[in-house]
This record gives sequence, C-alpha cells and structure tokens, in this order.
Amino acid sequence: MRRVVVTGMGGVTALGNDWPTIRGQMSQGRTGIRRMEAWERFEGVNTRLGAPVLDFALDERWPRKKTRTMGPVARFAVFATERALENAGLLDHPVLGSGRAGVAYGSSFGSPDSVLGFYELKMNGVSKALNATTYIQMMGHTTAVNIGLFFGLTGRVITTSSSCTSGSQGIGYAAEAIRAGKADIMVAGGAEELDITDAAVFDTLFATSTRNDSPHLTPQPYDRDRDGLVIGEGAATLVLEEYEHAKARGARIHAELVGFGTNSDGNHVTQPQPSTMEVALRLALEDAALKPEAIGLVSGHGTATEGGDIAETQATAAVFGPGMPIHSLKSYFGHSLGACGSIEAWLGIEMMKEGWFCPTANLVDVDERCGRLDYIKGSARRMRIEHFMTNNFAFGGINTSLIFKRI
Repeated sequence: MRRVVVTGMGGVTALGNDWPTIRGQMSQGRTGIRRMEAWERFEGVNTRLGAPVLDFALDERWPRKKTRTMGPVARFAVFATERALENAGLLDHPVLGSGRAGVAYGSSFGSPDSVLGFYELKMNGVSKALNATTYIQMMGHTTAVNIGLFFGLTGRVITTSSSCTSGSQGIGYAAEAIRAGKADIMVAGGAEELDITDAAVFDTLFATSTRNDSPHLTPQPYDRDRDGLVIGEGAATLVLEEYEHAKARGARIHAELVGFGTNSDGNHVTQPQPSTMEVALRLALEDAALKPEAIGLVSGHGTATEGGDIAETQATAAVFGPGMPIHSLKSYFGHSLGACGSIEAWLGIEMMKEGWFCPTANLVDVDERCGRLDYIKGSARRMRIEHFMTNNFAFGGINTSLIFKRI
C-alpha cells in the first residue's frame, strides 16, 4: 500500500488565513462569530449570527479572465489551494499538468446568488442576470472544476458535494486515489460561502443559535445550555502526495494520512445514529491498523445541536472510553458546512505539530447526556501526540473519519 503524506496546507477562515494568526486569536479566546446586520431584513429567519470571512478581496490578485467562472465559494477554494500549493513548493510545478495530479474537493452547494438568474427566468420568462458562466458558479462541483482549471490539473477530478462531510470526504477519497496508484498528488479539501439560505435551512429545523445580542457566547458545542449552531464560511486545502514521490523531490512533510472511514446511517436524513457513527470511527482505525489507544485526541464535529452532540459523543465514547480528549473547532468558526472537514484537518495538523490544542470555546458545563470523554475546556492543553482523529457527520446520514500521524 502506497503511503500518503500531507506536503501542503492553506486556508481562509473567519479568524484569519494562516496558522499564526488563527493561533493568536484562539489563544486570546476570540471567535469569528458576528451579528449579521445585513440579515435584519429576513423576518422569517430567527438567527442573526454568522461567522464571515472578513477583508477578503481578490479583485487585483487574479485577472478577470481567471475569475469569471468563480462565485465566492470557488474563490475561497482556489485561494486556499494557491496557498497550499505554494506551501508544498508545487505552485507552477510541471507535475500539475502531468496527468498524475488531480483534485478531490467539494462544497454543500455552489454560489446561491447565481440561482437568482434562473429564478428570474422561470418567474418572468426572461432574465437579465444569466450569462455563459452562471451555471458554472451555481453547480455543486464548482470548487473542484475551478481548481482544476485555474492550476492546470489534468489528473482525475473527484467531486464531493456531501454537505458537512464534503471537505473530509474530499481528503479521504484523494488519499484512496494515491494509495491505489491512480495519482501521485491530489489537491483535496472543501469550501463554503456564508449565505442566508444556509442559515434558513437550519432555522427551519430550530437548530440555529438565537443569542443574537451575544455572539461571543455562542455556539456552545457539548454544553448543556447550548441553543444551536452558527453558520460560517471559508475553505481549506491539503496537498496530499505519495510518500516516495514527496521524498524524492525533498518536500517538507507535515503529517501522514493513515486512516479513512466513511459510511451511511441508512436511516434518517437529519437524525444522526450513534451506532453507525461508531462504525465509521472503527473503519478509520481499521484502515490505519491502529488500536483506539493509539489516538491522542479527537477533533469532534461538535455543531452545538442537541441531537448531533449527543449522538457523536456517545459514538466516540463507545470507541475510546472516558479518557479521550476531545474538542470542537466549530466553537470558533461556526459550522462552515462543506469546508469544516478540511479546516479541522488543517488546523488539527498544525496543533499536533505544535503540541498545543485549543479548548472548545464557550464550553462550561458538559451536557450529562453526552458521552463520557475528556472535554478540553477553559484553557488550551499542551500534549505531544502521535495520532489524532477528526470526525464529521452530514445530512443524509453520511459519516466520515480521518486519522493523521505525526511524521
């Protein structure tokens, strides 16, 4: 079996676009949650909270010809990928066009505003907003396609529009392509743009936080007093590479991806099942040939919804027992949907390299119905670990687990 390593990482988040900046914000207890004043006009939506990416402009970074097929979600994805390829020493490298470099990437949806032109057409019989690139911005695989086009990737394209597991499935399927010898390098990850429609989806399920006047106090993953999730945005890209290929070119290696597990609940579109979540975690351990005690930390999905938090932690406790440290990064970035799996993988690797793990923000009193685990709260924890697991769970009962190894 060919080994898969991470040789490049990059992203864009509500707390910054590089690890030192994000680390600094986290260490001061700051989160990216904001009151979204522009949402005041939406009377049918209760939440006014989001985690937007601030001060992000690419108008002068790339030529118009390069960006006309990109909505905001694709721009996030391409920006994160540019940072990751640069970090890997592969930006403009001839291997990208060799046929041995591909992309596995996803988002929950394309850019929602691009739908408006089609809506106008259906309602009025004519649309002034439609153009040759409208569909490219709207389509579910816009991130993967735009990455491939922008960087001239000629290998396989794997699209993972699987809601909250889009990023983690992109990473997992990319690793499988490299292991199977179908690629030497894969650009992998996920992206999402913040839009009122995303918040409205969860608002109709009564799953959003409505602490609109105290954004710094929410969300509260795993806490007994949580009142729901907050939607965020951003992107993260990992450059995955076959180990011998990376060694031969003298690449810096951040970590090794040793385990990937994914499955389906096969039960309900929005009600997570602890039993099949547990199976996904065990599949990742089996794939990595590791026992549960080899894992030093679990980066949880931790959305701050009642059903999700309880089901996830019960599954995690069933696999690892009460001594397993766990935290949720969504307490800082909100739930960035298609981006969360890749953002959490990226930052988890950074934390493992440094031996510094942030607490779950706003976690005070763990819900007694949650599984018995070692919840990191209050202050950061210093630990040297050899492996960490990061888990994501999506609508449709899609469960995904990744395991990274220090190298």
